[in-house]
Formats: sequence, structure tokens, C-alpha cells
Amino acid sequence: MIITPLHKQMVALDRHHHRGLRIHQPTPDWSMAAGMNSIFVAGAEFGDVCREYPILFVRAGTDPQGRPQVAPIAALGLAPGENLFLQGTQWRALYVPALLRAYPFALGRAGPEQRAVLSVDLAWAGLSQTEGLPLFDETGEPAEQLKTIARQLEQIETEVQRTRDIGRLLLDKDLLREMRFDAELPGGDKLKVDGFLTVDEKQLAKLADADVLALHRSGVMGLVYAHLVSMGNLRKMVQWRAEAMPLSPSRPSA
Repeated sequence: MIITPLHKQMVALDRHHHRGLRIHQPTPDWSMAAGMNSIFVAGAEFGDVCREYPILFVRAGTDPQGRPQVAPIAALGLAPGENLFLQGTQWRALYVPALLRAYPFALGRAGPEQRAVLSVDLAWAGLSQTEGLPLFDETGEPAEQLKTIARQLEQIETEVQRTRDIGRLLLDKDLLREMRFDAELPGGDKLKVDGFLTVDEKQLAKLADADVLALHRSGVMGLVYAHLVSMGNLRKMVQWRAEAMPLSPSRPSA
């Protein structure tokens, strides 16, 4: 999955053109995520993500049958272009979402068949011709490092499709509603977050017993609960926003 605000100069990896390419890992600098206020998360990540990020849903166009689609995202900021999880070059959460952790690699799509192609962002400063772990061996075959990355990205793509199916189920059961979150910042400034979808707990409570049982057995109910728990992280982000605000001249410091 290529993410436009993150992946800036993506090219398909080629064993001839990129044979000498090396990579620094683990990532020491997360500043490439500056300006991202959200990132897609797969259902398999909800258990980790819900502890530190709000999990929200966004509209994601339509499927091949013309039906509306939604996608879950981890909110990183409370305004466009704001990433509150980035502090200097450091990430201030223990868990880093899988798509971001895979950077600078991603699976792109090529050709009429839209086949998956392992791609890399050449704009990233962590790539080198002289330092770091090699991506290809002396014969031009993928090194173990690259094989591991390719397997991880394939697993993410599998989870992306599963997560789309979960979103479809939530829509079919009419469980998603428009969300609005209001908060007051120090100094009296108002903060409004909208444009997202959340699970409607009242509608959830109205489900027939058979539907509830089916959601439990499929694992979807666990994901719904993780999403609902995660909403408490919005308060933490409001606090981070307040801490980052400069003191006004009329407001004395503590």
C-alpha cells in the first residue's frame, strides 16, 4: 500500500539498478512521518494500537460492486498535517503501526493485472550505497533482510483485505456513525475533530443475539471493543496538543 504523504519517491526494486543499496535499521529517525495525521491500521493490529492511539474509521471510496467502503486508521494528530506522535525525530509511542514500521518499503501495483511490486522510497536518508545492511547479495539475489521485508509486506496486504471485509460487515450491520469530538484547550481555545466514523454503541446493543454471536465467533466483536476502548486516547492527544501550545503573554507560567 502506497501512502502519498509518506512515500515520496517510490520505485520498484530492481536487482540490477539497486544491487548496491543498503539500509539503516532499526529506523533512528521518524521525521519522514511529519505532516501525517493518520495511518491505516489492519485489524490484526487493533490489540496493540488501541493501547496508544485512537482507532477511527474513514470512508474509502467504493468496492468493485460500487458499495461504499471504510478503512480503520490510527489518528496521529487532531488537525490536518499534525502528527502529535512525532517528537523531534523520535516516536513517542511504544507500538509503531505496521505500514509505518515497514518504511521505506511498500507494495505497489504495476501492469494491467495490478500485480504487487516490492518498492522503496529513494527519498529516505536511511538508504546508502556504503553503510548499513545490504538488500541484495553479490549475485543480485535478495538478501535475508529483503526477504523478511517482503514477507512482512505480503502479510500486511493479506490483513488489508481482511480488514476491508470487516469494514464491509460493520456497514452492512449499520454500526458506524459520524463522529464529532469537542474539547477546550487551555486559554479557552476550542478544538473540534470530525470527518470520521465510530461504532454506534446504541446500535450495537440492538443487534440480534444471532448477529452478536456471529461477530464474537468471527473475532470482529473483539475488534469493535478495541476500537471503543481506543477512543479514550483522544484525551491524551488533547493534552499533548495543549502542552505543545506556546504560552500567551497574558497567561502566566506555572
